[in-house]
Amino acid sequence: MWELSAHYLWWILALLLIAGEVLLPGYFMLWIGLAAAAMGVVLWVVPSLGLLAQAVLFAVLALAACLLYARLLRSRLERREPGNERLNRRGEQMIGQRYELIEPIVNGRGKACVGDGQWLVSGPDLPLGTTVEVLAVDGTTLKVRAAT
Repeated sequence: MWELSAHYLWWILALLLIAGEVLLPGYFMLWIGLAAAAMGVVLWVVPSLGLLAQAVLFAVLALAACLLYARLLRSRLERREPGNERLNRRGEQMIGQRYELIEPIVNGRGKACVGDGQWLVSGPDLPLGTTVEVLAVDGTTLKVRAAT
């Protein structure tokens, strides 16, 4: 019937692990899949390698691949462009901005006009129309103080 060489089994395992990485991304199975592919190459070159030696070598290759990613490649792959730290975090982009109160801050709560919308604000009691500066963001509430 069908007889698969051991290196083909390692390559099939590599494809399954890399496919798992595509379905559940996280950079973890990718590196173990690359180690499995390397094991396929090793067994293609040295087909007489025993099962225990294969298991130990695979564990070493998988550990080395994961450490290589963690120590050397992760910082390069996840590098952020300067100034984009707050991209897609609209509330944090408002820190330091100034807005006008459309409801006075009474008992620490009020509303400010932000663009064409309204945001809840918290801070010291201030009258309607006061310009405030955003100090921080807590969920959907802007923490403000009177602008100087």
